[in-house]
Amino acid sequence: MNLRRDVFQAIADPTRRAILQLVVSQPLSAGAIAANFDTARPTVSRHLQILTECELLAQEKNGREIFYHLNPQKMQEIETFIEPFRQFWDERFDKLESIMKTYQSKESQEK
Repeated sequence: MNLRRDVFQAIADPTRRAILQLVVSQPLSAGAIAANFDTARPTVSRHLQILTECELLAQEKNGREIFYHLNPQKMQEIETFIEPFRQFWDERFDKLESIMKTYQSKESQEK
């Protein structure tokens, strides 16, 4: 059975999120990525396969090695989904901050 995964299924796993954080600054080989985890290399390879299938990682062959790097366009899909929630919580925290300042102002005037 061939399951179609999306980016949200891919980032649901903490190991895959850690892999994304590793390759954000520079492309890394599978071996270099695997060296950061206490799991078997085939397990890391499976995570890399899932991230590649979801297009969160892109592969670049350099000689005999394959390097993995972040695909910023696919990461944008995650950011686009999250942005309305970020705005919602920013507005809520701004309101809370305003209420707290009003409360603190009234409290200081009463003293």
